[in-house]
Amino acid sequence: MLRTGRRAGTILAALALTVTACSGHGGKKAQESAADTGAGKANTPRMKIAMVTHQAPGDTFWDIVRKGAEAAAAKDNVQLVYSNDPDGDKQATLVQNAIDSKVDGIAVTLSHPDAMAGTVKKATGGGIPVVVLNAGVDDWQKVGALEFFGSDESLAGESAGTRLGTEGAKHVLCVLHEQGSVSLEARCGGLARTFSGKTDKVYVTGTNMPSVRSTIAAKLKQDKSIDRVVALGAPFALTALQSVKDAGSAAKVAAFDMNPAMVKAVQDGTVEWAVDQQPYLQGYLAVDSLWLYRTNGNVLGGGKTTPTGPYFVDKGNVAAVAKYAARGTR
Repeated sequence: MLRTGRRAGTILAALALTVTACSGHGGKKAQESAADTGAGKANTPRMKIAMVTHQAPGDTFWDIVRKGAEAAAAKDNVQLVYSNDPDGDKQATLVQNAIDSKVDGIAVTLSHPDAMAGTVKKATGGGIPVVVLNAGVDDWQKVGALEFFGSDESLAGESAGTRLGTEGAKHVLCVLHEQGSVSLEARCGGLARTFSGKTDKVYVTGTNMPSVRSTIAAKLKQDKSIDRVVALGAPFALTALQSVKDAGSAAKVAAFDMNPAMVKAVQDGTVEWAVDQQPYLQGYLAVDSLWLYRTNGNVLGGGKTTPTGPYFVDKGNVAAVAKYAARGTR
């Protein structure tokens, strides 16, 4: 796939997909909220779809993905089986479990494609339709998946790097909260390519917030020239704000991804901006597309990715998404 084509498609789709639907908070509440949207409910036979992600404990991004998936499942008469593990090998085992339980479709993230590829190919080769969401923009076709829903993370990083340069930043610290994640590496790599100043990376243990806080603070104390901290997830950006205070640093903080607390931080100016990839859409479209494929043979995207971002949220437009974030869907 040509990067220029993918870039143009991403920008167009990001402009078109700036407002998403809403759902509740899992289980019965998600179904009730889905009904509240007026979308109705399918009368097609009940089917089972597995969603297997690399969600780590405490990462609120995935709560939004799951809400989108649950809303689509409620509408489509789908039994959604959600499982997750940040370790690639363990995530592959979860995919195998889905295969063994004879699901009607699998939605999966490919954050660690080398560990996942063999098992996902086993599913697609065995006749189970698979779609990829969130992570795996460069690998989804290689494993035989039908579609991809997510952001081009290299482009997202490049967009962030360009913006930082125009804002006058000189030295950026890019914070990666999961080692080995191709998506996070793509974000930092894209940022470094287009940023006109100096870029450093620091790896933190995303499942241990006190450690995240102290590791970022130590880096800021070590190098006072760092004037921007870019965290690759909302919870880690909010923790970075504490790190900046701990270090007595003047660095400003920007972020990737959203949650309700991030919206408030953008509103009050403590975080400059966040790059939103609309995770609710990723979860919703992944489940809905499998239902469409199983019931009507539809395939979205025409063999290309279906982009859900990047979309910058800053003080100028945060009000447009705040009410949806309050519902936990942005």
